[in-house]
Formats: sequence, structure tokens, C-alpha cells
Amino acid sequence: MPNWGAAVLHSYGKGPPCTSMHLNAVAKRVDKPRPLIPMNPTLESLRQAAKNCRACDLWRTGTQTVFGGGAAHPKIMFVGEQPGNQEDIEGKPFVGPAGKLLDSALEEAGIDRSKTYVTNAVKHFKWEPRGKRRIHKKPNAAEINACRPWLDAEISVLKPQVIVCLGATAAQALLGRDFRVTQHRGELMKSPLAPYIMATVHPSSILRAPDEETRHAEMQRFIEDLRAVKKFV
Repeated sequence: MPNWGAAVLHSYGKGPPCTSMHLNAVAKRVDKPRPLIPMNPTLESLRQAAKNCRACDLWRTGTQTVFGGGAAHPKIMFVGEQPGNQEDIEGKPFVGPAGKLLDSALEEAGIDRSKTYVTNAVKHFKWEPRGKRRIHKKPNAAEINACRPWLDAEISVLKPQVIVCLGATAAQALLGRDFRVTQHRGELMKSPLAPYIMATVHPSSILRAPDEETRHAEMQRFIEDLRAVKKFV
């Protein structure tokens, strides 16, 4: 019998008599697409299962599921928002402009990316057309919640020492909707998800800086945030 994962199990409790209307309503809930989390998951089994995820409608417009990637036993796990245009094409996380900036910051901070694991809160690219370009569109709460079982499964399999949330979407997905990166940026906090969790900005926010001076300052601050987790490598 498939294991649908704790996040997609439903308890209907004691309801009205089993009329045909009631049964049809239950059937609609049961038939709703949901993530299929394998029993005794491994990274590879999760990656293969996620290819067929229909938990939200983003699979209809994304080229493919973009699952996490990196070390099999990382001490540090990075969680971003969602794949971008380049990630959607290549099927790998953080390979576009934001990924290249992350690589540079990690190198400056003395962290080998190959010894970390990088993923996103949402595994499909959400976009809107602008001419011939596909422009990033922020995922909504329903889409983030639909993808949460995959992220939980990744964390459970990897068991990282520290999770670094890159940006508000990732931070609020794991730390609650009231969490503000601006108030707790760079703080190492204890968490039931991992021994420690930290939030900082998403690399894409640095790319959007209005001028070179601001971009340089923000990059240096981002590097300092990353240095706070270097000891876990």
C-alpha cells in the first residue's frame, strides 16, 4: 500500500450519514493529486518519485521537476525559493545567475559547494510571459504547502547539521509565515528540523541591487552570513 506521507494523510472523523452526496465529496478529496513519498526513501527514490508530482498545477507550465542536488551526507543544506528559468531547462538547482553568485559567495566564505546540498521549497518553475522571456513569479502558499512533503523528506533523509534558508519564501516555509529575515538574518537558531537553522537573503536579491556599490556591500554581508555556518563543513 503506498505511503502518501504524513503531510497528505487525511482524517475525516465522524461525519454525516454516508449519503451518495457525502461519498462523492469524499471521493473528490481522495482523488485530488498529491505527492507520493516512497516508503524508506532515499535521495534517488525521492528524485524519481518527484518527477511525477501533481500536487499543484505548476507541473503544467514547468519543463520538469527540479529536485535538490549535492552531497549525499551534507552538514549544510541550502533551501531556496524555486528553480528559475535556467534551472527549469537543465533540471538542476542553482545553475543560473543566482547560482553562480552563490558559488562565488561560498568560495569566498571557504565552503565547498560539492560538500553541501542545495534545494528549493518549490520544485517547479513558476513564471509569467514577458515578450519571449519567462519571468519568475513568486509561488503562493498553496504551492509551497503542496511541495512541503518533498522538502521534509529531503531533510529527513539527509539529516543536515544546519539548514540555511535563502530568502523569505524558504524561511517562512520552514519557520512560519510570521518569520522575518530582516529581523533574524544570520542568527543560528535551534530547530526540530535540524540542530540549527539560519536565514539569510536569496542570492537573486543581490543581483537586483540598484548599483554596483550596493551590490558589493550586499555581497560582502551575504558572505559573512555564510561564514557563520562554515564550522559545520
